[in-house]
Amino acid sequence: MFETLSYTTLQEYWWLIMSLLGGLLVFLLFVQGGQTLIYTLGKTETERTILVNSLGRKWEFTFTTLVTFGGAFFAAFPLFYATSFGGAYWVWIVILFCFVLQAVSYEYRSKPNNIFGAGTFENFLFINGLIGTVLLGVTVATFYTGSKFSVDFSRIAKVSELAVSRWETSVHGLEALLNVHNLSLGLAVFFLARVLAILYFLNNVGEESILGRCRKNLMMNALLFLVFFLFFVIRLFLIRGYALNPSSGEISLEPYKYFRNLIQMPVITVLFLSGTGLVLTGIIRSLLKNVTNGIWFAGTGTVMVVFSLFALAGYNNTAYYPSSFDLQSSLTIFNSSSSRYTLVIMSYVSLLVPVVFAYIFFTWKSINNKKIDAGEVKEESHVY
Repeated sequence: MFETLSYTTLQEYWWLIMSLLGGLLVFLLFVQGGQTLIYTLGKTETERTILVNSLGRKWEFTFTTLVTFGGAFFAAFPLFYATSFGGAYWVWIVILFCFVLQAVSYEYRSKPNNIFGAGTFENFLFINGLIGTVLLGVTVATFYTGSKFSVDFSRIAKVSELAVSRWETSVHGLEALLNVHNLSLGLAVFFLARVLAILYFLNNVGEESILGRCRKNLMMNALLFLVFFLFFVIRLFLIRGYALNPSSGEISLEPYKYFRNLIQMPVITVLFLSGTGLVLTGIIRSLLKNVTNGIWFAGTGTVMVVFSLFALAGYNNTAYYPSSFDLQSSLTIFNSSSSRYTLVIMSYVSLLVPVVFAYIFFTWKSINNKKIDAGEVKEESHVY
């Protein structure tokens, strides 16, 4: 089946897979968002234990999706992996360290003879929730604003060179934090994660004192998310984008490139607008109608919006990982992908993706059969 597809179609197919995984990952960051709300929503040790255990039952979904996303990127677009992970390594090291803190915290927070106390691991969870989400958002923002790297395949013949790509700043990726546009997406992801977490708690927690605080905090976090998200999107549609000439392979700066991509890909336009509407619907319904299923509206919308943003970055002859140091070093889905043979083999593996989604769905459903409250935490044999 996949053998009959052209190389270009396979490359576009794998960018679609990456876009879908990216959308799912951002939705699952509600776990990180919830970790930053433990002390805001939980005023007693029992309430904080309820929140941690509510999140603890889902944190592995986020971690697994992050690993899958990174692994798929490595296999499908290895030059991106080599350039970004090998060059902007300080950003990635901090992100990975934050996720290690998360895994350790859920494992040891309630262990007997915990000499550090539960509060120490709750602070670790807060660090993961804050720094992890912001840095992931900032990193994705460089898909549009560019990074300072160069790619030269002639380096492969030089003994003194370790890689074909080279980062051109001494801080290796941390310079992205100085860009306001990058930070706006980082903060938008952070507050979106908190919004999704509040909607998740409304759906999953049965303790009325916590639910009351959730509704009080939802409006402020939603407004902050909208401010940073609108700033990012409006500026994105006004800046020059990195356009690929399909005939010559040249990269050039094109005014309003990402807005033009949106207009020229009507399916993506529908997904983006519908997704935004679903996110707002989930928030507004939870505020006005006192419902508990807002997470499913907002979660579905999040996947659709993030998918659309990835599509704007990679499709329609656009460099998805542009170089602001050397335009012609910019990476596209065509010049950074694996071989046709590798993409064909991986495409067959990708047919298992629906199985993974089904596993997540049924596992989630079985875990969520009963809302978590103080009584269930006391009866639970395994407490995070």
